[in-house]
Amino acid sequence: MKCILIIEDDSEINQLLQELLTSNYEVEVAFSGTEGLLLLEIKQIDLVILDMMLPGMNGEDVLKKIRINNQVPVIVLTALNDKKLISETLLNGADDYLTKPFDVDELLARVNVQLRKSTQTIMDNSKNIFYKNIELDVDSFKLKSNDKQIDLSRKEAEILKLLFLFPNKVYTKEDIYNTVWDELYFGDENTINVHISNLRKKIAKLDADNTYIDTVWGIGIKLAD
Repeated sequence: MKCILIIEDDSEINQLLQELLTSNYEVEVAFSGTEGLLLLEIKQIDLVILDMMLPGMNGEDVLKKIRINNQVPVIVLTALNDKKLISETLLNGADDYLTKPFDVDELLARVNVQLRKSTQTIMDNSKNIFYKNIELDVDSFKLKSNDKQIDLSRKEAEILKLLFLFPNKVYTKEDIYNTVWDELYFGDENTINVHISNLRKKIAKLDADNTYIDTVWGIGIKLAD
């Protein structure tokens, strides 16, 4: 499950954001820039929602510090509908912005878009991947083990690639569909179930002694330890 960090000093807005996001994401919260930067160092964060008007270290300074060595997507929240200020914020490294008061559906849509873009960028830049006794050739969609190999469909290869690249994450079926199919998920579980079932069978033909995909009951799937 992807993890979102909220850096917002207004307790009501912070709580609202938590309530909006916790059903689909893991959520970490900070009420100051210093606290938020510390969480970024010790936690694996997939997206930051950053208020620009923070006490002490303001949002602009927090964003600059994040961008020194971290390319995590950042959506900024601002109460100032100043186009020049917003332009400067985007040039300083923000990926998107919303002005307060914001529409909750728009916020959720923008979060979804940024997470999908971030995951796709990592996947597009990845080379062949090894795990346990198998190798995934990301260009030819072939799965290899010693002198054996088997062909995967493009979607099977992309599902396995997603699991290999983020081995500690638990993926819901919605996560997988949104990323691999690059479309919004409308509850078509059968499509994903068939692909995962076929993928498990093909992996077993190459390495029957190891488990590669674990089911996390009630949530989704992850790469087996």
